[in-house]
Amino acid sequence: MSSGRFISLEGGEGVGKSTQAAMLADALRARGIEVVLTREPGGTPGAEAIRKLLLDSELEIGGRTEALLFAAARADHVEKTIAPALDRGAWVVCDRFVDSSRAYQGGGDDLFDDAIMALHNIGSWGLMPDLTFLLQADSEEVAQRLAERDGDNSDRIGGRSAAYHAGVAERFRTLAASDPERFVAISAEGTPSEVHERIMRAMAPLTGEGG
Repeated sequence: MSSGRFISLEGGEGVGKSTQAAMLADALRARGIEVVLTREPGGTPGAEAIRKLLLDSELEIGGRTEALLFAAARADHVEKTIAPALDRGAWVVCDRFVDSSRAYQGGGDDLFDDAIMALHNIGSWGLMPDLTFLLQADSEEVAQRLAERDGDNSDRIGGRSAAYHAGVAERFRTLAASDPERFVAISAEGTPSEVHERIMRAMAPLTGEGG
């Protein structure tokens, strides 16, 4: 289907995915690669509108409705942004993709993984990243980062209980263990530059810089 490369960054709240996605995109552009930096939910006007709905802390949305909304946003994102970029040979760096639905709805809301993937197959042609970085950090360091980032203004998902987020983290670990060829676990502890260096070392086979 595509000639470009598709890289996603995954992990729980506060591990620095957005920062690392931007740093990775800049590093690839410095190598002369066309890069589309995007995020989920989001990446198109329609998907960004759904994002506002999903993250609105004033709304009560059930787990199944949430999964359907994420799938709808992703379908628009894939059709209008990701697939065209890959088809023209660009690299896509995405802050979250379907694995977040699998971890947050599948792990946190007890929805089955096959149901989430069925929605993905219908809406987004079953497209999967070529490489997924799973960023992981100590829970105390994450809590400190979230306090600095959000204060008392967490969004509807970020503000959920510690037990919910523990389930999400466990689900991410399970997903990574089940697909070791695609997932690369990256320690998110330390400075952004230190984490970026770990990611770039893991990128070497794709960028042709492996020894």
